[in-house]
Amino acid sequence: MRETSARLLALLGLLQTRGTWAGPELAAKIDVGERTLRKDIERLRELGYPIEAVRGPSGGYRLGDHGRLPPLLLDDDEAVAVAIGLGAARGVPGVEETSTLALTKLEDVLPDRLRRRVRALHDSTDLGPANTGTNVEDPPVDPMLLSELATAIRDHVGIRFFYGEPEEPVEADPYRLVSWHQRWYVVARRKDADWQAFRADWMTLRVPGGPRFAPDPLEGEDYASFVLREVASSGWNVHARIAVDAPADEVLSRVHAAVGVVEEVDREHCVLVTGADSLETVAVWIGMLGLDFHVTEPPALVEHVRALGRRYRRALP
Repeated sequence: MRETSARLLALLGLLQTRGTWAGPELAAKIDVGERTLRKDIERLRELGYPIEAVRGPSGGYRLGDHGRLPPLLLDDDEAVAVAIGLGAARGVPGVEETSTLALTKLEDVLPDRLRRRVRALHDSTDLGPANTGTNVEDPPVDPMLLSELATAIRDHVGIRFFYGEPEEPVEADPYRLVSWHQRWYVVARRKDADWQAFRADWMTLRVPGGPRFAPDPLEGEDYASFVLREVASSGWNVHARIAVDAPADEVLSRVHAAVGVVEEVDREHCVLVTGADSLETVAVWIGMLGLDFHVTEPPALVEHVRALGRRYRRALP
């Protein structure tokens, strides 16, 4: 049987999904007896939710005001902003169904005027690809994993998990979640005191977790920048060193810090240390520099750029 608070939320969610529920069916859905169901209904009424008892052969329970909750107190801009966020989440692998259900519930508790605006926005919007920067499929997001990581960060509790392939057992103290390029990272300090950005979709949490820890934040507490540096140096599937026929300052002015690290060779040459999740993405990035470059490693990237060059030449009249 669920804990009372979780059961009440589940009960309220079910009541929002359709007009009337028969008592025995509703009790079975939340895995309680009908007596416990009646007590839960009374608790929700005490909290201000208008739950009506419908008598007769097709009776049961329903939300009052024709099955709707009281209006949610959001102004126009707030309601639209929430709807946009939930709508965008429909394109995030792992939370599509959850975000759609949440958007439906949001509409149920909005005043008629705002409900019409949100429904118009929903009905008139198509979702394009969420990630056009790479040809690698976005990893699914596990909401429960992110929630558990966030709770550990809030409560300063260490985490134990298996990481990567092959799996490596890790114990670390988590400090911050960072979302970047449709991927989630947790910045944590290993027990050997080294900081690291861990990909959430490569983690399998172990139970129980680690002990509580006294916070000792990253210097400067710029966790997002730390993730970008970590990903640029070690977090990609493909890594490359690209010789560029241009001064380091010129290359730095054309690339985002997250794309890679620029090493100066002399006043007219430098090396771009970069990477991505696929050869194709690396080739696109270095092609967008608008500068002459030379690819010598890794061999797979050399061959890919060579094939790409032949394809471009064939495209010319």
